[in-house]
Parts: sequence; structure tokens; C-alpha cells
Amino acid sequence: MADQAQRTTGRKNDPEGLRRRLVEAAYAAFTTRGYRATSVHDLKRETGATGGALAHHFPTKKDLALAVLQDQVAEIVEETWMRPVLTAATAGEGIRAVFAGIAAELEAQGSVSGCPLNNLALELARDDADFRRVIDAIFLRWRDAIADKIRTDLRAGAATTIDPEAFATFVVATYSGAMAMAKASQSAAPLRTCAEQLTRLMRDWRVP
Repeated sequence: MADQAQRTTGRKNDPEGLRRRLVEAAYAAFTTRGYRATSVHDLKRETGATGGALAHHFPTKKDLALAVLQDQVAEIVEETWMRPVLTAATAGEGIRAVFAGIAAELEAQGSVSGCPLNNLALELARDDADFRRVIDAIFLRWRDAIADKIRTDLRAGAATTIDPEAFATFVVATYSGAMAMAKASQSAAPLRTCAEQLTRLMRDWRVP
């Protein structure tokens, strides 16, 4: 009983842990069920948070959604796309590897819930300037990471005259569209098709 009471007390006196649980629960709900379809009551029930504790960390549901974008979605884009591309031998290899890895993951799990950033952008960006600003900033950091890698390839002698920002925008838009189609069809096939087409476009890039 004493151990149980200590664990319970520790959990109640762990504001950072509660904040993290709230953001994680909201991320799961907002990116699957949707922001508008998820109530604050749902999140309190799923996390065991009181109304006062939730309001202490996030006075409004919008504040919580902004934290989801900044703390969760931005990090997922960085881990899934930016780091793999930036650490790959070339931009082309990194882009192909990301497409292939995500397609394989979707096929293994047997379902497609879509790109978290896309899902929230489609629901939130049009009608709210704060959401739009944060979402656009994530997209721009994603594009810039790919463009930076392409510039590195160009400095190393890659045989291409493409504009780095333009091609990076094309890659991000291609992936975003492929994920939307994959979600609609519940199949990773659109990702594999787009990866094949991108590979053809990049196959003549050469780095000595």
C-alpha cells in the first residue's frame, strides 16, 4: 500500500510528466480522430488529468494543439525525414531510403493513418493564423533540410542543374500527396510509385 501511495503521489507531483502525457495523448487523438472531433473531456479521461491540471499546462485546446505541433509533429518530421536525408551519402539516396522505409512500415502495420503534419494542416491551417504559421514553419524546415543536402551534393560535383529549393518543394509535395493517396486507399502503393518516379528523376545525379 505504501509503495502504491508513493507511486500515486509521485505521479500527481510530476507536472512535466503530466504535460508530456497530455501532449502525447492529444497527438494521437488529433492526428487520427481529428482536432475538432476530440474533446477536452476525452483527453482528461485518457490521461487521468483533472480540469485544473490540464488548464494549468494548456489554458485552451488550441494551446494544446500548438504544443502537439511544436513538440511532437516537428520532431517526427525531423526524425523521419530531415535527419535521414542529411546523414545519407547523397540527397537522392536519403530520399529513396525514406520513401522505402515508410512504405515498408505501413505495409507491416497493415493500415495507413496518414502523415501527421498533413492531417493537421488540412484541418487547421486555413482558418487560424497561429496554426498556419507553425505548420508552414515545419514544412519550410523540412524543405530547407532537403535543399541543404542537395546543395551539399552540388558542391561535391553532382551532375545536376536543378534548383535546390524547387526540387525540395517537389519532394515534400510528392510525399504529402502520396501519403494522402495511401490513406485513401489504405495501401503503400502510391508511396512506392512516387519513389520509383523520383528515383528516375535523380538517377543521373552523380557525385564523384
